[in-house]
Amino acid sequence: MTHNTYPFEDSVVLITGASSGIGRAVATAFLENGAKVVLAARREDKLYEVVDRYNNDRYLIVPTDVRVRAQVDALVEKAVERFGKLDVVISNAGTSVAGPIEELTDEDWDNMRATNVDAQIYLARAATPHLVKSQGSIIATSSVSGMAGDWPHPGYNATKGAVSLLVQSLALQLGEKGVRVNAVAPAFTITEMTQPMIDEGGQELVEKFKSRVTLQRVAEAEDVAPAYLFLASPDARYITGVILPVDGGTSASNGQGNSPREFGN
Repeated sequence: MTHNTYPFEDSVVLITGASSGIGRAVATAFLENGAKVVLAARREDKLYEVVDRYNNDRYLIVPTDVRVRAQVDALVEKAVERFGKLDVVISNAGTSVAGPIEELTDEDWDNMRATNVDAQIYLARAATPHLVKSQGSIIATSSVSGMAGDWPHPGYNATKGAVSLLVQSLALQLGEKGVRVNAVAPAFTITEMTQPMIDEGGQELVEKFKSRVTLQRVAEAEDVAPAYLFLASPDARYITGVILPVDGGTSASNGQGNSPREFGN
């Protein structure tokens, strides 16, 4: 539950990647704020877990593989057919494969590109005519990994960099039509997607991430979700083309290590 409330009672919000992690937290936040929510992901059972406390007139579950254009087109059509309009599209589905460039397989690259980039284009293309009618907005999930490089995530960095530039390009195109386009850029967040990294690296890995976060803790999905509410709300009516870091101060660093305090004075 977020601390602030927003007037989404008359809004229809579509969220991809809604079955877990940030997408799940965002879907819950919009439901808690009164929106009608269209939840999309590949795992239908997980989607129903998100909405089990809400009346079924408040949501629509659409199992979707966002890598497939026809399924994304059908997702948007079903959302508008059910609720009559579309106000906010949150393009959140994503995946990551770590490793040096020489170990990046064609299969892993194709999957990352299709999930992280192609799906953004499919969804924006299908949803834009409806968002023009509603004067709505698109919010993509980018990453601080789309703002600078990581060790060793060349494929993921490339896809998230593409997302950030796509958002800015769409903002330029759609602003004159009354549609705002922004992105949220989280840093490392504890989710189902990142849990295997934590399991493998243990507390040592968590401490490494914490050392780059000025707030000295790793994010949880609920730390990130309120940014989507704000960007979709009337309070953000003059904000478009923004890549908003929600990273505990990670991107405030110039890239040097966390030196002892006495050497930083």
